Amino acid sequence: MHCKIIRSRIRQMKKVVVIIFLLLEITAAAAQGVNVDSLKNLLAETKDVTTRILILSDLCNELARYEPGSAIELAQEGLKQAKQIHFAKGEASITIPLGVALKNVGDYANAIKRLLSNLAYADTTADLEIKLRTYIELSEAYREQGDYAEALKHSNKVIAFAKHLPREKCGLCRGWFLISALIYLETNQLASAKEYIDKANSYPPTPFKAINASVFDVAGRIQAGLKNYDSALRLYRKGIQGFLELKQPYKGLPKIYNSMAILLNTMGQKDSALFYLHKSLAISEQRKFGRETLDAKMRLAEVHESSRLDSALHYLKQANKTREVLYDQEKQRQIASYEFDIELQQQQAASAQAQFRNQVKIYALVALALVLLTVGLILWRANDRRKKAYALLEKQKAETDHQKEKVEQSMKELKATQAQLIQSEKMASLGELTVGIAHEIQNPLNFVNNFSEVSNELLQEMDNEMQEGNLDDAKAIAADIRKNLEKISHHGKRADGIVKGMLQHSRSNSGQRELTDLNALCDEYLRLAYHSYRAKDKSLHVNFETDFDSSLSKVNIVSQDIGRVVLNLINNAFYAVNDKSKMQGETYEPLITVSSKMHDGKVELRVKDNGDGVPDQIKEKIFQPFFTTKPPGQCTGLGLSLAYDIITKGHGGELKVESKEGQSCEFIILLPLSTNV
Repeated sequence: MHCKIIRSRIRQMKKVVVIIFLLLEITAAAAQGVNVDSLKNLLAETKDVTTRILILSDLCNELARYEPGSAIELAQEGLKQAKQIHFAKGEASITIPLGVALKNVGDYANAIKRLLSNLAYADTTADLEIKLRTYIELSEAYREQGDYAEALKHSNKVIAFAKHLPREKCGLCRGWFLISALIYLETNQLASAKEYIDKANSYPPTPFKAINASVFDVAGRIQAGLKNYDSALRLYRKGIQGFLELKQPYKGLPKIYNSMAILLNTMGQKDSALFYLHKSLAISEQRKFGRETLDAKMRLAEVHESSRLDSALHYLKQANKTREVLYDQEKQRQIASYEFDIELQQQQAASAQAQFRNQVKIYALVALALVLLTVGLILWRANDRRKKAYALLEKQKAETDHQKEKVEQSMKELKATQAQLIQSEKMASLGELTVGIAHEIQNPLNFVNNFSEVSNELLQEMDNEMQEGNLDDAKAIAADIRKNLEKISHHGKRADGIVKGMLQHSRSNSGQRELTDLNALCDEYLRLAYHSYRAKDKSLHVNFETDFDSSLSKVNIVSQDIGRVVLNLINNAFYAVNDKSKMQGETYEPLITVSSKMHDGKVELRVKDNGDGVPDQIKEKIFQPFFTTKPPGQCTGLGLSLAYDIITKGHGGELKVESKEGQSCEFIILLPLSTNV
């Protein structure tokens, strides 16, 4: 069980390490890609000291590659400021480019000393970014100083970490494998060097062009060692081109010039070799690149050895002076002494940590015992409270069950009352409809009765004329009788059409959809509502207008339901204008407008009146069940609620109201052309 926990924690730590590294890599990429002038401007504008130190670290990191002298001065100033404000992260960050710059000018003792001090900080704070960057630069410093065992040790630590990263997300891995390849190359292990340069090339090119160009340099040196001179030349040329594309002469440029010169000298092209060596020496001395200056002088001495001994001796003397500066024995002893001090400090820190962990274990055991005791007491009290709460809950449950029964009984009674009110609303609508139908049919019936009586009188008159022999007069009377019969037939068919139409719109509870002419339906219910109100109040004189869209297609609806909605809205309109007419008298002209049209792919029906409108404070309530503004006893308050349900739930449409208080009220029905809800 203990092993499983450890393995689980290790896996979690690996995930955290990967995430931290990816963040580190992004940070490093951003820092190295920033223009030096931009960093200088940003440094001049920034007032916060800690931010200035971090910006200075980025600036020194860039300058250390091609202006190590300037980088050393700036880094030492930044380090001084960081120590003054006790900014440990800033000290560690700026120490790395300081170590790089010292290494590039050949001061390996101080470079290694600075970088080793960073490992103590990284171990104490678990700062992975500082640790990885320090390992990389330590490996390079030890390699250039000639201590290949230490160089490989630090390089392998970084390589081991790189193996846990996805290939496509490790932009710096190309440079890490390059460092290992260079170590094996300089120890004449060509097979291992080729293995690691191939691994470096297996990663995509990085945004850092200096690394890509250095890969060509090392790959070319390996090919030269394998005596593949043509391949080596091609690789050197690509590397030189890569370095020349950079804005500044990075340290890798004189290095690859030296590599090219060695190969050209081997191939017998001494003049070309001297050309590249002089370019390398000029850049190295100008930029104070120690290792590259020594290499250029040594190679110049070798090339001149077979032809110009004086020049060879001159460069050899200069090379020896440079070597004495770079590889001074006292400096080597300083490095060994400092390494011992660092190792001793690490052992002491490990011992202190072990002692601290033991103390923590003791405190943890004591705390655990206290926690267990506390938990036991809490559980005992909680159990006692639970029993009391359970008894109280049982009592409350009994009361709740009783209240629930009372509520259910009240709901049953409310539903029964609601059903009765809905039926009353339907019967009221049916009464309104019946009055309108009676009045609508009465007109054609009056015509039928009148023309029947007149025709009967004409028949008697025709009979008399025929007995007297007045055939012409009899024929004229017969023609009048024929016209009367046509009128009787016309009005009879009109009454029949009214009855059939109302039967079609009043099929009780069929709920079946059918294609319906909404214009005809609205017109018919407008006339029925008008006649119904006229039957109640002969003094009512209302103007009504229709504006129907003749291109409107038939809609698949439940016609009796939509008819009920239209009738309810028109009845409300008649009620509103009648009420306002009683208040204002002859100065007021009542007007009701019913219209239809297509609107955004939907059929729009509007019923508008010029009554007093709906007050703003009750607009949101008018579609609620049992809400009404009419006097008690005149309305159930369910008309608009039922209409809203029929339109929205039954037909998937919308029912809205627009009102101007004291001026008008307009109800708007929107129905989809296809209402198969």
